[in-house]
Amino acid sequence: MKPPGPEEARQRASDIRVFASSCTLHGLGHVFGPGRLTVRRGLWAVAMLLSVATFLYQVAERVSYYQEFHHQTALEERESHQLTFPAVTLCNINPLRRSRLTPNDLHWAGPALLGLDPAEHTAFLRALGRPPAPPGFMPSPTFDVAQLYARAGHTLDDMLLDCRYQGQQCGPENFTAIFTRMGQCYTFNSGADGAELLTTTKGGTGNGLEIMLDVQQEEYLPMWKDMEETLLEVGIRVQIHSQEEPPLVDQLGFGVAPGYQTFVACQQQQLSFLPPPWGDCSSVSLDPDFEPEPSDPPDPRSTSSSPPYSLMGCRLVCETRYVARKCGCRMMHMPGGAPVCSPQQHKDCASAALDAMQRKDACACPNPCASTRYAKELSMVRIPSRAAARYLARKFNRSEAYIAENMLVLDIFFEALNYEAVEQKKAYEMSALLGDIGGQMGLFIGASLLTILEILDYLCEVFQDRVLGYFWNRRRSQRHSSTNLLQERLGGHRSQVPHLSLGPRPPTPPCAVTKTLSASHRTCYLVTRL
Repeated sequence: MKPPGPEEARQRASDIRVFASSCTLHGLGHVFGPGRLTVRRGLWAVAMLLSVATFLYQVAERVSYYQEFHHQTALEERESHQLTFPAVTLCNINPLRRSRLTPNDLHWAGPALLGLDPAEHTAFLRALGRPPAPPGFMPSPTFDVAQLYARAGHTLDDMLLDCRYQGQQCGPENFTAIFTRMGQCYTFNSGADGAELLTTTKGGTGNGLEIMLDVQQEEYLPMWKDMEETLLEVGIRVQIHSQEEPPLVDQLGFGVAPGYQTFVACQQQQLSFLPPPWGDCSSVSLDPDFEPEPSDPPDPRSTSSSPPYSLMGCRLVCETRYVARKCGCRMMHMPGGAPVCSPQQHKDCASAALDAMQRKDACACPNPCASTRYAKELSMVRIPSRAAARYLARKFNRSEAYIAENMLVLDIFFEALNYEAVEQKKAYEMSALLGDIGGQMGLFIGASLLTILEILDYLCEVFQDRVLGYFWNRRRSQRHSSTNLLQERLGGHRSQVPHLSLGPRPPTPPCAVTKTLSASHRTCYLVTRL
């Protein structure tokens, strides 16, 4: 028997019956087997179609679920042998000391910061125990609000009576001055200017920061009239935060009152959120000198000189942009290169604009992708005891009544050296999607990845045989037609050539004659005739 040629081999490879007999797809051989159509084959075809339809439905449902990008939140308690101590920012509730205010300060800042009319300056100075402005007083041509708070605010050198970290002595040099909306404040363990962050290897009282402060009530400004920012309390405001985010003491700080020792047990929380499309976190820092709308998304071009992204930093930058755009200046606690608002600008525009913005929550700030927070538990006891009051009065050269009204102790420590890790995770990843698709494929149609490759290989064979073969056959037929036409023309020219008598011709070798003459056979035949 003659072996099949390449064309016959391609035809057999593209035949659905040949493919069905060797394919690993279950049921396909029963549908396209040899012989005529039977009821059994029809039932197999129906079962095959139902299985494929169910499989495709399940795949579509799994793909749709994957494209919803669900996430889940995992809470885990982890232990550590060492934890970085947080930054601690503290502010005296009284922003300006009465003994440091001058007639020039009242002239410039009295109406905006204290609600004083010019006619009330003399009476207010008298209430401060200060002499009135001398005759011929001339205010300065310019005024800097930041310099006012730096000069007239409470200094840490005067307030700090004692400081210890893990039993070691510390002092004002371990604090960094920073401006907030409450005036000049001080941050312990800020990490500013590349300073090494402090760590702790133990939990409990005595293994953190312990400070004794004098709130200096005698320097508090008198309550002159009811204002929105009139302060009725005494003490300090404290915020415990990470070094990556700026303090927002006026909104997130807790109060510590004089006459008490306040214990703050902290627990570190490390939060990890997913970026879009699974979550809404961001790690793009903002530039306070860039001027978009408050609700505009962060600009990736502004990451070169900005600090790491944080939620409080984003809000502060957003507020800075808004106030700078509305008022042409920034408040003293705001970052950026815009000029600091004058007291009049602060009163007429900046303060009102900032309050309105905070009320309507116009800043669209997503959560950072990674952040650190500190849970707190507060407890307190009265100080000083009767036994300690006399000793403290002698030590600080103050009266016992002054010690009771002005002194406080703040003790901040880790409850334990474990921390909570709150992490968002993808609820359905690509590996799970592929696993589900593979399971549905094996359950309903008994196929695998190699089965898909078999089907693709068969489709390539069909394309080569049905589509490319059609063009090959068409080109071959055109080539045969042109060859036949050329042979017919050549045969017509040879029949018109006259016979010449050139003497006896040498015998010509006989030509092999077959039933089907090719072009070479016809040529040999014509030469023989000639």
